[in-house]
Amino acid sequence: MNPLTPRIGVYFALLQLLFTMTWTVYIIFLPRLAAEAGIPKSWILWILIADQLVFVIADWLVGTRADRMSRVVGRLGPRLALVTLISALAFLLLPFAAPLASPLLLLALTFLWTVTSSALRAPPLMLIGKYAAAGARPVIAGFWLFGFGMAGALAPYLTIVLRDADPRLPFALASVSVAIAAWALGWAERSLAAAAPAAEQPARKPLPIWGFLAVVALAALGFQVHFSLSSAPQYLRFVPAEQLGQLMPAFWAGFNLAMLPLTLLIRRYGDFRILAAGTLAGAIAVLYATQASSLATLVAAQVAAGAAWAAVMFGAFGAAILLGRTGREGFATGGLFSMLAFAAMLRILLIATQLNHDAGLQQALVYLPAACWGMAAVLLLLLLRAGRANT
Repeated sequence: MNPLTPRIGVYFALLQLLFTMTWTVYIIFLPRLAAEAGIPKSWILWILIADQLVFVIADWLVGTRADRMSRVVGRLGPRLALVTLISALAFLLLPFAAPLASPLLLLALTFLWTVTSSALRAPPLMLIGKYAAAGARPVIAGFWLFGFGMAGALAPYLTIVLRDADPRLPFALASVSVAIAAWALGWAERSLAAAAPAAEQPARKPLPIWGFLAVVALAALGFQVHFSLSSAPQYLRFVPAEQLGQLMPAFWAGFNLAMLPLTLLIRRYGDFRILAAGTLAGAIAVLYATQASSLATLVAAQVAAGAAWAAVMFGAFGAAILLGRTGREGFATGGLFSMLAFAAMLRILLIATQLNHDAGLQQALVYLPAACWGMAAVLLLLLLRAGRANT
């Protein structure tokens, strides 16, 4: 392994951790900022839906644009850093703009921050997929996903700690941290490119990209409904609400604990098998969570579900790179992130329309995560079988 691989991996983990934490800070303070700006409380969820819709469009467009820009080594990283600087500035200004009582100004800054944030979603993974050697990709991707998982685990604690804080300090710290971390993207791009192996021949595509994106959308919807809508009510069967902050990170503990084993397993079994195994295991884990008879069994099911989601994300990243080879890695990873945003948008839409409180749908929502992950597994296996038959 190239000695730079762990350093680059740690860098991407830190970048992803800091970037994801900005979203956590935004979610915590958005209701307060909106109230200060004179935006009705009923608009909050629709603003979040609009944010995800922007990601659905921008992630794919930015990923496609990154493919073209990366044809010249060293050009993409600095431009991503510059866009991130604009994004950090817009984010920094949000708590200062809110007291001016201008809804339009706050919404405009939010839109600018959301659009430019796409620079740190698909493109970093595209750089890993484009330049890293096949053996190094799982290692760097594991670090990147670890940063994502750590941010998820810290979110409940930050919600408690920052709830009554002055938003200007958290926004400033998050903005400056992300801007500084993103400035090293040029170094990461040059380091990856310098150690890149000889050009690989395009591999056979085992399934069409539209089929892969449908699998990702189903699995992501299962994750969104399970973690954001189902997990808290499951815990509340056994503990009071005050303990949720201590228990919700169990999912992300499973996610992070799975990183090292998955790094080894994906080399042996390949991306698509790990993706299929993750969706199947996730369906079983979340179904078991609905039937848990004690807090201990529920926590175990949540840890298992987190590990399964890690397998899904790990496999999906590698699969996107394979389907995008060569020269369309940004297009494929952009599509992956678009589907993740689409699933998040659907989950928030369920809440905004209060369908999650509809008596006729509540029972269906209990089993929706298992159904989504199960359908994702079946669809993936059918597409892979069809691909082998065509070959």
